[in-house]
Amino acid sequence: MARPRTFDEDRVLEAAMHAFWTNGYEATSTRDLCEAVGLDRSSVYNAFESKHELFKRALTRYIDTTTADQLEILEDRERSAVERIRALLRTIVDGEMENRRNGHPGCLTVNTTVELAGRDAEVAALLERDLVRRLDVIRTVIETGRRAGEITSTRDSGDLARFLNAVIAGIRVAAQGGADRLALEAIAATAVDALTP
Repeated sequence: MARPRTFDEDRVLEAAMHAFWTNGYEATSTRDLCEAVGLDRSSVYNAFESKHELFKRALTRYIDTTTADQLEILEDRERSAVERIRALLRTIVDGEMENRRNGHPGCLTVNTTVELAGRDAEVAALLERDLVRRLDVIRTVIETGRRAGEITSTRDSGDLARFLNAVIAGIRVAAQGGADRLALEAIAATAVDALTP
């Protein structure tokens, strides 16, 4: 009979997520994880099987939280489509400023895409599912804005959704490179202008 776990799994996943977020997957050793989560090596492996499994669980936690926050903004029908897009971009900029204050190097999803997506099929699949979900909601907002006459770009709505997603990633990377708030806000404003020429 297996022994019951004597730790808070949510707390462990949160701590592991922050360790991976700070150092990246490759640079986070098992020792780093054990120190971060407050468990010994055998407890970590008994609970999560491997560093890779723990990483996938931590990444899923990050994605679920981050994407839920973004979707809440995009699905807010009290705002117009353009206001939702502006609010999303403002939230991204605010988040990057907060990450900088808290010592987090940008967005875990973007960092993981750069570090692992091209060579880790399981992680790439997690990232792809998240991307598809976000693009679908962004495309719906763009189509809503187009019907209301707010979004006047004649580009395909799917292409515009991918453009906005690339802008978000660009804001995150620019922030990691040291861009200040004014520069990030200018990128966001330019993206909105591209939708409403």
